[in-house]
Amino acid sequence: MSSEEDRDPGPWEYRAHAGIIRKMIPGDVIAAVPAAREAAEAEGRRLQFDFLDDEAVLKMLRLRHIDDAQLRSAGMRAGVPTALILAGLFFYWGAYVQYWESSKNQSLFYAAAGLVVACTLVFFVVKAIRQWSNRPRQKVRARAAAYRKIAHIAAENGGDVPTFYPHYGPYPFAANFHADAADLELPEKNRF
Repeated sequence: MSSEEDRDPGPWEYRAHAGIIRKMIPGDVIAAVPAAREAAEAEGRRLQFDFLDDEAVLKMLRLRHIDDAQLRSAGMRAGVPTALILAGLFFYWGAYVQYWESSKNQSLFYAAAGLVVACTLVFFVVKAIRQWSNRPRQKVRARAAAYRKIAHIAAENGGDVPTFYPHYGPYPFAANFHADAADLELPEKNRF
C-alpha cells in the first residue's frame, strides 16, 4: 500500500475509485461555468440536492466511495467462491469423470454439478441484487452520476476541473433516484 492509501482524507478530500485520495473541486469553480451552473440547478431540482453546496457534495462523494467499497467487497465474497467451485467441478470432470467413470456415474456427476452450479449462481445473483437494489445507496449513485455529468460539462466548457473528475465511473443501472428513500449518513470515522 502506498502512503496515500494509508492516510485518511483531509479537509475537502475524498477517496476516489481504487482508494486514491482526491481534492474536491469547489462548487464556485463549477458555478463559474454557465452551462454547468444550469445543469447543476436542473439536476438539483430533479434529484433534490444542491450540487453547488461543497459540504453536501463532499459528503455525497464520501458516501459513494463507501458504496463502491461495499460493492467490491460483496463481489469478491460471492465471486471468488463461485469461481473456485466452478473451476473445481471443471477440473474434476476433465481429469477424472470423463475418462474413468461409467456413463451412469457421469450422469450422476452432471446432475450434481448442475445443481451445484445452479445454487452457486442463484447465491451470486441474490447477493448482486441485494447490493444493487438498496434504495438509499441508489439515491447516492444517482446523485453521483449527475454530479459527474455536471463536472464534465464544467470541464468541457473551460472550467478548471481535472479530467475524469470525480473519478467514479458512469452508472448504467442501479442508480435510480428514489425521493422517498432515506438519506445515508457517513459513519463516525469518515466525518471530518
